[in-house]
Amino acid sequence: MICRRFPQAWRPPTALRDARRMADHDESASSPHSPATDRDPWAPEHVTLRSPAELADALPYLLGYHPNDSVVLMALYGEDRRFGGRLRLGIPAPDDWPDVSDQLAETLVTACLKRGARPDGIVVYLCQDPADGETSAAVMERLRPFAQRLRIACGALDVPVIDALCLSDGRFWSYCCSDLRCCPPEGAPMALPGTTVMAAAATYAGVRVRGTLREMEARLSPRAGHWADGQRRALDAATARLVPRFLGGDHEAARQETVDLAERLFERFHATPAGADGIESDTRDDALLTEDEAATLVIGLQDRVARDRAAEWMEGPRTQAVLRLWRALARRCVPPYTEHAAAPLTLAGWVAWSSGEQAEARVALGRALTADPDYLFARLLHHACNEGLDPETLRDCLRQERAERAERAERADRAVCEAARAAAEEGTPHEPQPSAPSTAKTAAPRTRRRKPSNNTPRPKRPADAPPTSGPAGKPRPRRQPTRRAARDRQ
Repeated sequence: MICRRFPQAWRPPTALRDARRMADHDESASSPHSPATDRDPWAPEHVTLRSPAELADALPYLLGYHPNDSVVLMALYGEDRRFGGRLRLGIPAPDDWPDVSDQLAETLVTACLKRGARPDGIVVYLCQDPADGETSAAVMERLRPFAQRLRIACGALDVPVIDALCLSDGRFWSYCCSDLRCCPPEGAPMALPGTTVMAAAATYAGVRVRGTLREMEARLSPRAGHWADGQRRALDAATARLVPRFLGGDHEAARQETVDLAERLFERFHATPAGADGIESDTRDDALLTEDEAATLVIGLQDRVARDRAAEWMEGPRTQAVLRLWRALARRCVPPYTEHAAAPLTLAGWVAWSSGEQAEARVALGRALTADPDYLFARLLHHACNEGLDPETLRDCLRQERAERAERAERADRAVCEAARAAAEEGTPHEPQPSAPSTAKTAAPRTRRRKPSNNTPRPKRPADAPPTSGPAGKPRPRRQPTRRAARDRQ
């Protein structure tokens, strides 16, 4: 995805410099300028949404999940109002609404212009459930100034807001429609899941809604429990054991041990069938990892080379097992090791994106940037996912790197075999050399210096050589033996 960063002219407050400072936007899924794909001739070319109720029902299918505490902007194109680019951000604090509204409108319009066309309209969604003791109608009234500010910001860019909807606790309101028949003041109930035209079309197209955003983030967040203390101690022990190795001369062996451990765990997860998405499935996956295994792999993946080698497992029959393992590792990054979750979260986002699960990829990469906003691998993947780039380019790079590494290992093994064969032909013993050069320093054998014999003639000193006795050529006084030296000679 692309990590949306605000311009230097305006620095967002602290509340927006965490995960909410990054707006997830996607221009690839339904942009009118995306390349055409082969379609089923019997499939419907488009789905017509004729009311605010159908607009509200379409949101989860357009995003792939039900957004919580989010503001979503959808771009519309043409007279038939086709959906285009989309943008999502967590609802900020009320003091930030004016600045955030301007930034969101500018971000979406600029992204659409990069695709070659200014949007002809925008649909705004404000999604937030009531707090304790609050009603959904109160949520709608509380967010009304934010909706109005977004309408002003979009209008200032000559892009009108076609409709602004508030979704809260299974009901929706329209800030733009005054028809009491479709938008009563008390709000209208949302349609039952799977009963609308949009739901039928999404099911036909294979689009799956993966629960709520809060549930998806919970699957990637550390869980509190009795095992948190034990996992923290295991992470402390793994840090003390592995960090000196990665920083010292044994880093290549430590990397290989990390990759080998990850591969063994892949096989273990692959041998255990995955259940339905949810807490029960995650709990079963957590039981497949011991505290020491999880800690060793989390610390090992902090090495960039080890992480890149682990990223090569992004396709094939074990893909889902790999994704489950990365999720389980992210849940093991308990405080104060939450920043270490950036590596497994980024790998989870990469595998999800490579598998076509863009919604899950954006959530995982967003969580990675929340754990470490400067994690470069997550930022690059987040940008690429949001820009609609093809992951096949990165897959080709990883395949090539893996093939080159295998070729280097094969050449090294061949050289060892040829050296052994040559030594056997000569009849001299041959000691096998390591296939990879080791960076560890070996102590050189100490050679004993021979003392010159008394009969050995000393070389004559040239006449013009400087005096070597005492200062200024004075004879050096003879050193008197110490008591210990005299005693040793006795």
